[in-house]
Amino acid sequence: MRRWNGWGDEQFDLELPTEGRSFLANRIGSGAPLSDASLESVLPGVPESRLPSDASVDALIDTGAEARVRHARGQSLPDWLAMRSGEFGVFPDGVATPETSLDIQKLLQYARAHKIDLIPYGGGTSVAGHINPLPGDTPVLTVDMGGMNRLMDIDHESQIATFGAGTPGPLVESQLRAHGYTLGHFPQSFELSTIGGWVASRSSGQQSLRYGRIEQLFAGGRVETLKGTLDLPTIPASSAGPDIREMILGSEGRIGFITEVKVRISRLPEQESFHVVFFPDWDRARTACRKLVQNRTPLSMLRLSNAIETETQLALAGHPHLIGMLEKVLSLRGANEGKCMMTFGLTGSARQCASAKQEAKRICSEYKGVYTGTRLGKKWAEKRFTMPYLREALWQMGYAVDTLETATDWDNVDNLLGLIEDNLRHGLQAREPDTNERTHVFTHLSHFYAQGCSIYTTYVFRVADTYGETLARWKHLKNTTSELIVRNRGTISHQHGVGKDHAPYLPVEKGELGILAIRSLCQTFDPDGILNPKTLVE
Repeated sequence: MRRWNGWGDEQFDLELPTEGRSFLANRIGSGAPLSDASLESVLPGVPESRLPSDASVDALIDTGAEARVRHARGQSLPDWLAMRSGEFGVFPDGVATPETSLDIQKLLQYARAHKIDLIPYGGGTSVAGHINPLPGDTPVLTVDMGGMNRLMDIDHESQIATFGAGTPGPLVESQLRAHGYTLGHFPQSFELSTIGGWVASRSSGQQSLRYGRIEQLFAGGRVETLKGTLDLPTIPASSAGPDIREMILGSEGRIGFITEVKVRISRLPEQESFHVVFFPDWDRARTACRKLVQNRTPLSMLRLSNAIETETQLALAGHPHLIGMLEKVLSLRGANEGKCMMTFGLTGSARQCASAKQEAKRICSEYKGVYTGTRLGKKWAEKRFTMPYLREALWQMGYAVDTLETATDWDNVDNLLGLIEDNLRHGLQAREPDTNERTHVFTHLSHFYAQGCSIYTTYVFRVADTYGETLARWKHLKNTTSELIVRNRGTISHQHGVGKDHAPYLPVEKGELGILAIRSLCQTFDPDGILNPKTLVE
């Protein structure tokens, strides 16, 4: 059973080792947790549904209080605070559970006839406010796509697979593996997020160096709109005008409901492994990564932690004796204080992996990288999808944790990274000079391109005495840093999408004319503005 007020399976917990507790207490002080509301205390506050009865869709819609609570919020920190406090604010008036494209057509007709807002719901993993209903007089119907979760077809010759849009990551992979294939799209939200959601938010997987981002994997599909069905053919390439697929990628429910997703799949690799290298300092580590990518070394993934993230990861790893031994070995090899950890993946045939490993080790050695093998890489692979559970452990200790991500060109990486970390690290002190509140901030580069890379920053701060003040702290950190990002050549989102939270910053990136074009596209398909309003563009 999924947690009603947090991330993932309620039977799974990720414990923070004793060393991690001491580490955070030394950095930002000990926390005091806020009290959580219970589901039983929240349910009586759910208002009566405003949805009108309609025989054509009544069987698809649940207006019960618990279903509406469980679909009212995503996984952003404001969502977390709303769920934990029990102060949700707004609930959808009902939750629809379609199983076919015909069901979606009926829901669209129902919504248009009765002036009802429709919000698509995939895995509920949004961290940017995509799925949150807005206050107002208009009824809101959330459409849970989870019933459309199967592999519908495989074209073995073309290696194109067709899925229902509500298929979550684990089901995508398990259904493909039964036929000897993989999609290879592994975002950190893989456990819960859906293939339709990946397309709608322009998702990026951890092994995008090999398989590509979702825009490279998305071959076509079916979209149900208020103006009719939009079929996207699976043409390998075309110069026939603007690509309609690109209009759907990143559309976030504003154009219509993605019901079928056709993706480019790959044969299962012969082998796969993950390796770790430590560099003496950031400059050499970053340069090595850039060279690996610009030389087109065939890695499947690459991740570089800065010195503070490296220190934090080793502190949170547990096993102090083994980590102590590692630190001694690294020190003897020149990777002392300020060292940075790089993880890279090798995927493919034995010959391909051996060649790529040799090339990667050669380039890393040019920059004094210390190769430590696969032991830490295996640990990363084991925990790659469980790190979101750390929010629960930190919350119980009185800490709030959130992330910010962007991407920029190589010549701007250090400048933008520095601005982001400096603003987050000193933001609470600037806002609350009398409290001396500190923020623990660390960063890794998570996706790499010849032109540049993504910057993924995590920040941890103590919760305040109240939920309201904790939210105010987050707003200050989030808003001031987001403004810095878009004013300094960064995208407002590399992989989390826009939603409602990032929409105010999109005009700086797209420009006035670009925003006009996006709005015009949405209005063409949704003239009444009932499809996920105020998401993507306000």
